[in-house]
Amino acid sequence: MNLHKELIGNGDKIMLITLPFIVIGLVLNFLFPDFFSVGGPSALLKAVSGIILIFGIIIWLWSVVLILRKVPQKKLITYGPYALNKHPIYNGVAFLVLPWLGFLFNSWLGVVIGIALYSGSRIYSPKEEARLAEAFGPAWDEYVKKVLFPWI
Repeated sequence: MNLHKELIGNGDKIMLITLPFIVIGLVLNFLFPDFFSVGGPSALLKAVSGIILIFGIIIWLWSVVLILRKVPQKKLITYGPYALNKHPIYNGVAFLVLPWLGFLFNSWLGVVIGIALYSGSRIYSPKEEARLAEAFGPAWDEYVKKVLFPWI
């Protein structure tokens, strides 16, 4: 497998599932902003959204840096965000970035796009995990036993 494919995993396929939701959602949000409105957002929603969004961006960046550093070395990443979840890039963006970014822009569209992204990742994660199990064998099995939220 080439390095490019190792780095992106199934991200390209997951984005093909997510992209229609992004495009159609943005068009509909532009045409019918009142329908997508979260009512302002309120000061509390802005504060909560900002805090969670910052946390989500940190998780995402940390995960990307680990991928860029460790995948070329053919090393299994079992610490940092990967100790919490097997797919912190996909899940971090789906749950900690998109919904909260949407709320800051007075729209619940980020929740829908996040659900689409998560659904796409669940479709393709088993294939990715099978490749990792094959590549890392017992180390993968031990990692899966120790990861805090393996089902997400």
